[in-house]
Amino acid sequence: MQEKQIVHIDQDAFFVSVEVLKNSKLLGMPVIIGGTSDRGVVASCSYEARKFGIHSAMPSKMARQLCPQAIFIRGNMEEYSKYSHLITEILQQKVPVLEKASIDEHYIDMTGMDRFHGCMKYAHELKELVIKETGLPISFGLSVNKTVSKMATNECKPNGELFVAQTEVTDFLNPLSIKKIPGLGKATYIKLSEMGVKKIFTLTQIPQQQLFKVLGSNGLTLWQKANGIDHSPVVPYREQKSMGKQHTFEKDSIDFTEIKHLITAMVLQLTYELRQQQKLTACITITIRYSNFETVSQQARIPYTALDAYLIEKAKALFDKAYSQRMLIRLVGVKFSNLVNGFEQINLYGAAREQYNLCQAMDKIRNRFGEKAIAIASTLALKL
Repeated sequence: MQEKQIVHIDQDAFFVSVEVLKNSKLLGMPVIIGGTSDRGVVASCSYEARKFGIHSAMPSKMARQLCPQAIFIRGNMEEYSKYSHLITEILQQKVPVLEKASIDEHYIDMTGMDRFHGCMKYAHELKELVIKETGLPISFGLSVNKTVSKMATNECKPNGELFVAQTEVTDFLNPLSIKKIPGLGKATYIKLSEMGVKKIFTLTQIPQQQLFKVLGSNGLTLWQKANGIDHSPVVPYREQKSMGKQHTFEKDSIDFTEIKHLITAMVLQLTYELRQQQKLTACITITIRYSNFETVSQQARIPYTALDAYLIEKAKALFDKAYSQRMLIRLVGVKFSNLVNGFEQINLYGAAREQYNLCQAMDKIRNRFGEKAIAIASTLALKL
């Protein structure tokens, strides 16, 4: 079997890099993107800020205590989304198989391309092209699978590139902290630490059966990653699925109040599904089918999000734009597309932390008692 050649590309401190691109005076400064109030959280920070122990998801109040001279910027998710789309478009034109893993990460399957030109050389040329076209710094790792290539990227950031050949995988992984394994959460780290496991080498020495007893199937997955085993494929970005819902009325309608309540209900169902899959959307489409079967759609690019209120507002605005004929409506639909893996960035593009907390609270109720256990009052009478 031919050895895989997988590249992981990561934008260095992506949000900060975009801000530096807009304002060169920020270069070399401890910059923090996120909530500016004491109740806010850090969405991203510069490498200069990280030297003070600051990291993403840290409360802004704590970050300010660690680095009083830090420059806080609320951030602009719309701007970050624009550059994310641009980078994806550049890469799509140059590689055969591209996966967009998140707003600032991509995987490329270069397997077989070394017959025409060296994979490392071509990956370097891609890096230089992205920098030239966008002005944004990037790092990349090249190895035999997605796990090792991602870990290679993390070890060579910022503005680095690292190749880990199959014969070097064990020597590369063994000295690293288990914290470096993608997908290893805080709770799992604590459990393993209590077992005396701090380094990847130690993790590889534990029998798989013992890890399964302690961590379940996740333990087996971690053991495989620690041993440099990962068979997950690079999923082409063009095949990323959209998600949508539509409703056909029993009787053609022009009751705009009911229609907008219906749109609200469909958006709520879709945003819940997004968050369950840990995804964000960057495009929303509203479709209307009139009583004469003519179908029209309105679409809008949006900042990556999975927040209810923001998407409900956008959906209603698109409906108003789409409805251009004074005619009864037979069907209405909502679709989210341009999906990527990721979590909501709090306090960006005006999204209040209270709104995010509300979404989280509603999701907990749905997860425990069922999807229909809680809803917005205006949607309760609807039959979906």
